[in-house]
Amino acid sequence: MAPRVIVLNGGSSSGKSGIARCLQALLLPDTWLTFGVDTLIEGMPAAMRASDSGLGIAFGADGEVTVGAGFRALDEAWARGIGEMARSGARVIVDEVFLGGAASQDRWRRALDGLDVLWVGVRCDPGVAAGRETARGDRVPGMAVAQAGLVHRRVIYDLEVDTTDTESMDCARTIAARVSPV
Repeated sequence: MAPRVIVLNGGSSSGKSGIARCLQALLLPDTWLTFGVDTLIEGMPAAMRASDSGLGIAFGADGEVTVGAGFRALDEAWARGIGEMARSGARVIVDEVFLGGAASQDRWRRALDGLDVLWVGVRCDPGVAAGRETARGDRVPGMAVAQAGLVHRRVIYDLEVDTTDTESMDCARTIAARVSPV
């Protein structure tokens, strides 16, 4: 059975968003929606993104990301909502950063229970990701290096791609072949 959901997990600036755009634009049959953790963060009230109150999400000067109870509750509801969209017929690409490693994957497994899911690890050399982070200019310096290994800790994948030396389009082709084999 073809997956209804593709979960791309990787650290900041690893190439997940570029892969998702390639999958949507050129490679996957049908219409696929893409939602990322950045979508959730951008939708949150500014106070939860700019406060170290312990309720929202905070970004340390060294790239560390800490999340509070309010963020966790919204994140849980968001994941369940993504699952319900897929159960209702939408095909969804999730662009995610598993800060909790296997625990984050378990949360998504519960939210996507009963759905065919393709779990994809998106890896990138930390130095290369850090260079991308600097070029982007919209990330806290250090996030790419801090997250490069952390997000993959004890996570089980169906497929892994590495964007260190491989273009997004080639990684997307590898993923698309698993979604709709020829």
